[in-house]
Amino acid sequence: MTTAVQAAATGPLRAEGLQVTRGPRQLFSELSFGIDSGEILVLRGANGTGKTTLLRVVAGLTQPDQGSVQWCGRAWGAKDAERRSVCLYLGHAHALKEELSALQNLKLALALDGIEAGTEACAHALDACGLAGRHAVQVRRLSQGQKRRVGLARLALSEKPLWLLDEPTNALDAEGIERFSALILGHTAKGGIAAVATHLPMPFQSARELRLEGSA
Repeated sequence: MTTAVQAAATGPLRAEGLQVTRGPRQLFSELSFGIDSGEILVLRGANGTGKTTLLRVVAGLTQPDQGSVQWCGRAWGAKDAERRSVCLYLGHAHALKEELSALQNLKLALALDGIEAGTEACAHALDACGLAGRHAVQVRRLSQGQKRRVGLARLALSEKPLWLLDEPTNALDAEGIERFSALILGHTAKGGIAAVATHLPMPFQSARELRLEGSA
């Protein structure tokens, strides 16, 4: 197993010596990296090299075999309350309730994030993400791209400093990718951090890259 890393900042976020094994396969070992405020880190690698797992480790959803994740120099524990207040994790699956409307799903997701947002603010965010006139539509009637835009609206209303995004542009058209890019750039311009796992090109010239390569 080899891991090529092009990310060496000390960072508000830092991972030290991470190792994760799945059955007989070691996804990564002795993996260390950091991300500073205002930076975008793009995670690259073939399917199965551990991009999703790495994001879940940082978010506290998966525990590593070894290593630690630190925020502002303090290591996070397995159930660290600070982690929930810092991290916004958006998985590759849309994770929406099909029977609820776009607006209801957004309000529910924000409540689970610990974010208070009124109906007007949620409606405005949905409009800004290309879902004008679709607020009351059940998610099961939305296209895959429209479901992804509900997730973009969640980003638009989040004030959490660390965004962990797994294949966030899947199913988005060119206009949707532009909206996503604007959200990311706006977030990092305010000092936020974004870690994005993707196999697609990302329109961020200043982004740094961490590439996971191979497995044992």
